[in-house]
Amino acid sequence: MDGLVFYSLVSSFLLIAIYGAVKVSYSLWWKPKWLERRLRQQGIQGTPYKFLLGDMKEYIRMITEAWSKPLTLNHHIVQRVDPFTLHVVQQYGKISMFWNGKAPRLIISDPVLMQEVLSNKLGHIQKPLLNPLILVLARGLTVLEGEKWAIHRRLINPAFHMEKLKGMIPVFATTCNKMIEQWKKKIGDESSFELDVWPELQKVAKDIISQAAFGSSYEEGKKIFQLQQELVILTIEAMRSLYIPGFRFVPTKKNLRRKTLNTQITSMLRDLVQMKQNAIRTGQSKVDDLLSLLLHSSEQENSGNSKLNSMTVEEVIEECKVFYLAGQETTASLLTWTMIVLAMHPEWQEKARQEVLQVCGKKEPDFEALTHLKIVTMIVNEVLRLYPPAIALYQHTYKDTKIGDINIPAGVDLLLPTMLIHRDPEFWGYDAEEFKPERFSEGISKASKNHLAFFPFGWGPRTCIGQNFSLLEAKTVLAMVLQHFSFELSPSYSHAPYTIMTLQPQHGAQIIIHQI
Repeated sequence: MDGLVFYSLVSSFLLIAIYGAVKVSYSLWWKPKWLERRLRQQGIQGTPYKFLLGDMKEYIRMITEAWSKPLTLNHHIVQRVDPFTLHVVQQYGKISMFWNGKAPRLIISDPVLMQEVLSNKLGHIQKPLLNPLILVLARGLTVLEGEKWAIHRRLINPAFHMEKLKGMIPVFATTCNKMIEQWKKKIGDESSFELDVWPELQKVAKDIISQAAFGSSYEEGKKIFQLQQELVILTIEAMRSLYIPGFRFVPTKKNLRRKTLNTQITSMLRDLVQMKQNAIRTGQSKVDDLLSLLLHSSEQENSGNSKLNSMTVEEVIEECKVFYLAGQETTASLLTWTMIVLAMHPEWQEKARQEVLQVCGKKEPDFEALTHLKIVTMIVNEVLRLYPPAIALYQHTYKDTKIGDINIPAGVDLLLPTMLIHRDPEFWGYDAEEFKPERFSEGISKASKNHLAFFPFGWGPRTCIGQNFSLLEAKTVLAMVLQHFSFELSPSYSHAPYTIMTLQPQHGAQIIIHQI
């Protein structure tokens, strides 16, 4: 009898071991090879699958080498910013593939197919599963899907209507004025001084989003954002190392600090949200900042419908985190590259300044003035084309779907290379790598041979909700800087674009400022 029990246990163990081995083999080898075969049968070329790691080793090698040395002073930056994607497209074509670990990543460099991906009419394509470390930073609109995303988008939309944004322009101007006065003090009796404008523009963007998001509670919001900045730095640092599932729960010093920061930020935001709710209900607070507008929209929805169509306090907290991350990084990146590019092209800097002085004089720009800054708008669009804050968009097929003539099975990552499409000579001409703001003299739709070839804020239903906020802020700050200063690149500036969430200057943006 004991022998039968032993035999039964051994048999069960073997069956479990065989089942586990088969499951692991399927996940790590047979499924990737099956997906590879499905794509190659349709004529899609790319790198062969390498067990478990895919192309990650080569990707890291190429980007490490590229980031180790700066470029000469021109706009041919793709080989430094995203060398591996460029290599795959050059070798295998605009529709090609490589391997993100055991998942095939299909590059789609065709604007028409890109439009189909982002319109997602069948609902088979969504955001890829994110590294859990990213989700610590924010779980708001940028990562939601389906009905939950639709509810949040509808509730947040009123806060970004143009009429509401017009009222925020004085906030942009007041905050920028503080920066300008600080720059003037640094110049003092000298004719000029050198300044790294990257941290300066990050600071002004943080101050603006703090003021715009929290209004009278600006100082409290600023403290929260300072903690979140520390959390961002620790999270990025962890993401640069090899990801080991579950390691974030090991009580190391940095893991514990991340947990503490997240708890503090969430607690402080919860208190701020509840104070704002009470102030709105008692009439002690105007509905004029992003947080109060968001709470007001949610309260109105909740009063007439099921709570399923409104946001919980926890969800509002997550959206506040998104305001900060998306609101300041994108605009700071755009402003920094605009100043660098205008320092490289003084003739366009002077054209922009003359336009600003003609339209605004020395007065702070208002909404009406910003709409008349045609040259400034052309410059901003051309900088967004050459230096988009997000260099690519990422999607994932959760069900079999068809894009154009391509049948894409479930389980495939999709890469829409914004920077590559923005520089494709097929759409932008032989001078696609050159800075030529006149491309946009007749607007975005006529700037290229395909109006879909320009999408710095995404496209379709998931276009960045803060696009107009960012553009108005950038134009306001740029116009005011041009009113007071001229600038040129410092000899110490090293042209080294790279990506850490957004496109950034790796070694700073050293510029020599001259007061006008």
